[in-house]
Amino acid sequence: MGRLIAVVLFIAVLVPGVLLARAWALAAGRRAVASAAIDFATPTPGGVATLQRQAQHGRRVRRLGLLLGVVGIVASVVMFAEASVFLWLPALVVGLLTGVLLAEATRPRPRWRLSDPARRPRRGEQVSPWLLWTTRAVVLAEVLVTVLMWQRGELADTVAWVAFLVPLVAWLLAETALLRVLVRPLPAEGADVPVDEALRTWTAHLVSAATSVLALLPLGTLLLVAGIDLGDRVTENVDLLPVALVAGGFASLAAGLAVAGFLLTWLRPVRANERALAG
Repeated sequence: MGRLIAVVLFIAVLVPGVLLARAWALAAGRRAVASAAIDFATPTPGGVATLQRQAQHGRRVRRLGLLLGVVGIVASVVMFAEASVFLWLPALVVGLLTGVLLAEATRPRPRWRLSDPARRPRRGEQVSPWLLWTTRAVVLAEVLVTVLMWQRGELADTVAWVAFLVPLVAWLLAETALLRVLVRPLPAEGADVPVDEALRTWTAHLVSAATSVLALLPLGTLLLVAGIDLGDRVTENVDLLPVALVAGGFASLAAGLAVAGFLLTWLRPVRANERALAG
Protein backbone atom coordinates (compact mmCIF):
# COMPACT_ATOMS: atom_id res chain seq x y z
CA MET A 1 0.00 0.00 0.00
CA GLY A 2 2.83 2.39 0.83
CA ARG A 3 4.37 1.91 -2.62
CA LEU A 4 1.02 2.56 -4.30
CA ILE A 5 0.57 5.77 -2.35
CA ALA A 6 4.09 6.84 -3.29
CA VAL A 7 3.43 6.21 -7.01
CA VAL A 8 0.15 8.14 -6.90
CA LEU A 9 1.84 11.02 -5.07
CA PHE A 10 4.69 11.03 -7.61
CA ILE A 11 2.25 11.28 -10.53
CA ALA A 12 0.18 13.96 -8.79
CA VAL A 13 3.23 16.16 -8.19
CA LEU A 14 4.17 15.89 -11.88
CA VAL A 15 0.81 17.31 -12.98
CA PRO A 16 1.64 21.02 -12.32
CA GLY A 17 4.69 20.75 -14.57
CA VAL A 18 2.57 19.33 -17.38
CA LEU A 19 -0.02 22.09 -16.96
CA LEU A 20 2.69 24.74 -17.02
CA ALA A 21 4.12 23.35 -20.26
CA ARG A 22 0.62 23.36 -21.74
CA ALA A 23 0.11 26.99 -20.73
CA TRP A 24 3.32 28.01 -22.47
CA ALA A 25 2.20 26.15 -25.58
CA LEU A 26 -0.93 28.32 -25.59
CA ALA A 27 1.27 31.38 -25.11
CA ALA A 28 3.12 30.45 -28.31
CA GLY A 29 -0.18 30.72 -30.18
CA ARG A 30 -0.81 34.11 -28.65
CA ARG A 31 2.54 35.36 -29.87
CA ALA A 32 1.81 34.01 -33.35
CA VAL A 33 -1.44 35.98 -33.46
CA ALA A 34 0.36 39.17 -32.40
CA SER A 35 2.95 38.60 -35.12
CA ALA A 36 0.33 37.92 -37.77
CA ALA A 37 -1.50 41.16 -36.95
CA ILE A 38 1.44 43.08 -38.45
CA ASP A 39 0.63 41.60 -41.86
CA PHE A 40 -2.81 43.21 -41.93
CA ALA A 41 -1.42 46.73 -41.70
CA THR A 42 1.34 48.70 -43.36
CA PRO A 43 3.63 50.12 -40.66
CA THR A 44 4.69 53.72 -41.00
CA PRO A 45 8.36 54.56 -41.68
CA GLY A 46 8.69 55.24 -37.96
CA GLY A 47 7.31 51.78 -37.21
CA VAL A 48 9.74 50.07 -39.59
CA ALA A 49 12.66 52.06 -38.12
CA THR A 50 11.54 51.04 -34.62
CA LEU A 51 11.57 47.36 -35.53
CA GLN A 52 15.07 47.64 -36.99
CA ARG A 53 16.37 49.55 -33.97
CA GLN A 54 14.83 47.06 -31.55
CA ALA A 55 16.37 44.11 -33.41
CA GLN A 56 19.83 45.70 -33.40
CA HIS A 57 19.58 46.50 -29.70
CA GLY A 58 18.57 42.94 -28.88
CA ARG A 59 21.49 41.43 -30.80
CA ARG A 60 24.03 43.75 -29.16
CA VAL A 61 22.89 43.12 -25.59
CA ARG A 62 22.60 39.37 -26.12
CA ARG A 63 26.22 39.35 -27.22
CA LEU A 64 26.94 40.97 -23.86
CA GLY A 65 25.06 38.07 -22.27
CA LEU A 66 27.33 35.63 -24.09
CA LEU A 67 30.31 37.50 -22.65
CA LEU A 68 28.76 37.25 -19.19
CA GLY A 69 28.42 33.52 -19.71
CA VAL A 70 32.14 33.22 -20.53
CA VAL A 71 32.95 35.26 -17.42
CA GLY A 72 30.72 32.91 -15.43
CA ILE A 73 32.64 29.90 -16.73
CA VAL A 74 35.92 31.47 -15.65
CA ALA A 75 34.45 32.35 -12.25
CA SER A 76 33.20 28.76 -11.78
CA VAL A 77 36.70 27.45 -12.47
CA VAL A 78 38.11 29.80 -9.84
CA MET A 79 35.46 28.98 -7.21
CA PHE A 80 34.88 25.25 -7.77
CA ALA A 81 38.13 24.05 -9.36
CA GLU A 82 37.71 20.48 -10.72
CA ALA A 83 33.97 20.48 -10.05
CA SER A 84 33.55 23.28 -12.61
CA VAL A 85 33.76 20.73 -15.42
CA PHE A 86 30.02 20.15 -14.86
CA LEU A 87 29.19 23.86 -14.48
CA TRP A 88 30.29 25.40 -17.77
CA LEU A 89 26.94 24.78 -19.46
CA PRO A 90 24.80 26.21 -16.60
CA ALA A 91 27.11 29.24 -16.41
CA LEU A 92 26.76 29.83 -20.15
CA VAL A 93 22.97 29.45 -20.00
CA VAL A 94 22.74 31.91 -17.10
CA GLY A 95 24.82 34.44 -19.04
CA LEU A 96 22.78 34.09 -22.22
CA LEU A 97 19.44 34.38 -20.42
CA THR A 98 20.71 37.36 -18.46
CA GLY A 99 21.51 38.96 -21.80
CA VAL A 100 17.94 38.31 -22.95
CA LEU A 101 16.55 39.93 -19.81
CA LEU A 102 18.89 42.91 -20.06
CA ALA A 103 17.94 43.42 -23.70
CA GLU A 104 14.24 43.50 -22.88
CA ALA A 105 14.65 45.67 -19.77
CA THR A 106 16.66 48.29 -21.68
CA ARG A 107 14.66 48.40 -24.91
CA PRO A 108 14.80 51.90 -26.51
CA ARG A 109 11.48 53.72 -26.52
CA PRO A 110 9.75 53.84 -29.92
CA ARG A 111 9.99 57.19 -31.68
CA TRP A 112 6.57 57.20 -33.26
CA ARG A 113 3.93 59.72 -32.25
CA LEU A 114 2.19 58.69 -29.03
CA SER A 115 -1.51 58.88 -28.32
CA ASP A 116 -2.84 62.13 -26.86
CA PRO A 117 -4.32 61.79 -24.31
CA ALA A 118 -2.07 58.90 -23.35
CA ARG A 119 -3.68 55.46 -23.61
CA ARG A 120 -2.05 52.41 -22.05
CA PRO A 121 -2.80 48.71 -22.52
CA ARG A 122 -3.91 46.30 -19.84
CA ARG A 123 -1.55 43.64 -18.54
CA GLY A 124 -3.82 40.86 -19.77
CA GLU A 125 -3.39 42.09 -23.34
CA GLN A 126 0.35 41.34 -23.22
CA VAL A 127 0.71 38.05 -21.36
CA SER A 128 -1.49 35.66 -19.45
CA PRO A 129 -1.68 36.78 -15.78
CA TRP A 130 -1.62 33.11 -14.79
CA LEU A 131 1.76 32.64 -16.47
CA LEU A 132 3.07 35.83 -14.95
CA TRP A 133 2.07 34.91 -11.40
CA THR A 134 3.33 31.36 -11.88
CA THR A 135 6.73 32.78 -12.79
CA ARG A 136 6.75 34.89 -9.63
CA ALA A 137 5.65 31.92 -7.52
CA VAL A 138 8.42 29.73 -8.94
CA VAL A 139 11.04 32.38 -8.15
CA LEU A 140 9.72 32.67 -4.60
CA ALA A 141 9.74 28.89 -4.18
CA GLU A 142 13.32 28.64 -5.44
CA VAL A 143 14.50 31.36 -3.06
CA LEU A 144 12.71 29.77 -0.08
CA VAL A 145 14.10 26.30 -0.82
CA THR A 146 17.60 27.75 -1.15
CA VAL A 147 17.33 29.60 2.17
CA LEU A 148 15.98 26.52 4.00
CA MET A 149 18.68 24.21 2.67
CA TRP A 150 21.32 26.87 3.39
CA GLN A 151 20.19 27.23 7.00
CA ARG A 152 20.31 23.47 7.47
CA GLY A 153 23.86 23.31 6.17
CA GLU A 154 22.92 21.31 3.07
CA LEU A 155 24.41 23.89 0.67
CA ALA A 156 27.85 25.42 0.56
CA ASP A 157 27.90 29.19 0.92
CA THR A 158 29.05 29.78 -2.66
CA VAL A 159 26.39 27.52 -4.15
CA ALA A 160 23.71 29.05 -1.94
CA TRP A 161 24.59 32.59 -2.95
CA VAL A 162 24.46 31.70 -6.66
CA ALA A 163 21.17 29.83 -6.28
CA PHE A 164 19.74 32.76 -4.30
CA LEU A 165 20.92 35.69 -6.43
CA VAL A 166 20.47 34.42 -10.00
CA PRO A 167 16.64 33.96 -9.93
CA LEU A 168 16.23 37.10 -7.82
CA VAL A 169 18.20 39.30 -10.24
CA ALA A 170 16.35 37.73 -13.17
CA TRP A 171 13.02 38.53 -11.53
CA LEU A 172 14.02 42.16 -10.91
CA LEU A 173 15.06 42.58 -14.57
CA ALA A 174 11.82 40.94 -15.72
CA GLU A 175 9.68 43.19 -13.54
CA THR A 176 11.53 46.23 -14.90
CA ALA A 177 10.82 45.18 -18.48
CA LEU A 178 7.17 44.39 -17.68
CA LEU A 179 6.67 47.75 -15.99
CA ARG A 180 8.17 49.61 -18.95
CA VAL A 181 5.88 47.97 -21.50
CA LEU A 182 2.88 48.56 -19.24
CA VAL A 183 3.34 52.29 -18.64
CA ARG A 184 4.42 53.19 -22.18
CA PRO A 185 1.55 54.93 -24.02
CA LEU A 186 0.08 53.41 -27.16
CA PRO A 187 1.04 54.90 -30.54
CA ALA A 188 -1.26 57.41 -32.20
CA GLU A 189 -0.97 55.98 -35.73
CA GLY A 190 -3.33 53.08 -36.38
CA ALA A 191 -0.84 51.26 -38.59
CA ASP A 192 1.74 51.24 -35.78
CA VAL A 193 -0.62 49.79 -33.18
CA PRO A 194 -0.13 46.13 -34.28
CA VAL A 195 3.65 46.64 -34.29
CA ASP A 196 3.53 48.08 -30.78
CA GLU A 197 1.33 45.24 -29.57
CA ALA A 198 3.70 42.63 -31.01
CA LEU A 199 6.70 44.29 -29.36
CA ARG A 200 4.97 44.36 -25.99
CA THR A 201 3.88 40.74 -26.35
CA TRP A 202 7.41 39.69 -27.33
CA THR A 203 8.94 41.41 -24.30
CA ALA A 204 6.39 40.11 -21.79
CA HIS A 205 6.77 36.51 -22.93
CA LEU A 206 10.55 36.61 -23.28
CA VAL A 207 11.20 37.94 -19.78
CA SER A 208 8.62 35.62 -18.20
CA ALA A 209 10.07 32.58 -19.98
CA ALA A 210 13.70 33.47 -19.23
CA THR A 211 12.94 34.07 -15.55
CA SER A 212 10.97 30.82 -15.35
CA VAL A 213 13.88 28.85 -16.77
CA LEU A 214 16.38 30.49 -14.39
CA ALA A 215 14.12 29.56 -11.45
CA LEU A 216 12.73 26.16 -12.49
CA LEU A 217 16.02 24.46 -13.32
CA PRO A 218 17.81 25.27 -10.02
CA LEU A 219 14.59 24.60 -8.10
CA GLY A 220 14.34 21.15 -9.66
CA THR A 221 17.98 20.42 -8.87
CA LEU A 222 17.62 21.50 -5.24
CA LEU A 223 14.45 19.45 -4.76
CA LEU A 224 16.12 16.37 -6.22
CA VAL A 225 19.12 16.77 -3.93
CA ALA A 226 16.90 17.25 -0.89
CA GLY A 227 14.72 14.27 -1.80
CA ILE A 228 17.67 11.95 -2.38
CA ASP A 229 19.27 13.01 0.91
CA LEU A 230 16.04 12.36 2.82
CA GLY A 231 15.58 9.05 1.03
CA ASP A 232 18.82 7.76 2.56
CA ARG A 233 17.31 7.94 6.05
CA VAL A 234 15.93 4.83 7.74
CA THR A 235 12.40 5.32 9.09
CA GLU A 236 9.90 2.97 10.71
CA ASN A 237 6.91 4.09 8.65
CA VAL A 238 6.37 5.11 5.04
CA ASP A 239 7.96 8.52 4.44
CA LEU A 240 6.33 10.27 1.51
CA LEU A 241 8.31 13.51 1.77
CA PRO A 242 11.33 12.20 -0.22
CA VAL A 243 8.97 10.96 -2.94
CA ALA A 244 7.25 14.33 -3.11
CA LEU A 245 10.57 16.18 -3.29
CA VAL A 246 11.96 13.94 -6.03
CA ALA A 247 8.73 14.20 -8.03
CA GLY A 248 8.71 17.95 -7.60
CA GLY A 249 12.33 18.06 -8.76
CA PHE A 250 11.57 16.06 -11.90
CA ALA A 251 8.50 18.20 -12.61
CA SER A 252 10.48 21.44 -12.21
CA LEU A 253 13.29 20.24 -14.46
CA ALA A 254 10.88 19.00 -17.13
CA ALA A 255 8.89 22.23 -17.04
CA GLY A 256 12.08 24.31 -17.18
CA LEU A 257 13.33 22.40 -20.23
CA ALA A 258 9.93 22.76 -21.92
CA VAL A 259 9.87 26.53 -21.37
CA ALA A 260 13.48 26.73 -22.61
CA GLY A 261 12.37 24.99 -25.80
CA PHE A 262 9.72 27.66 -26.40
CA LEU A 263 12.19 30.41 -25.52
CA LEU A 264 14.67 29.27 -28.16
CA THR A 265 12.04 29.67 -30.87
CA TRP A 266 11.04 33.13 -29.59
CA LEU A 267 14.42 34.86 -29.76
CA ARG A 268 13.85 35.94 -33.36
CA PRO A 269 12.95 39.66 -33.41
CA VAL A 270 9.63 41.01 -34.64
CA ARG A 271 9.67 41.65 -38.40
CA ALA A 272 7.32 43.64 -40.56
CA ASN A 273 7.48 41.22 -43.50
CA GLU A 274 6.31 38.11 -41.63
CA ARG A 275 3.45 35.99 -43.01
CA ALA A 276 2.45 34.01 -39.96
CA LEU A 277 -1.00 33.13 -41.33
CA ALA A 278 0.04 32.62 -44.94
CA GLY A 279 0.01 28.84 -44.75
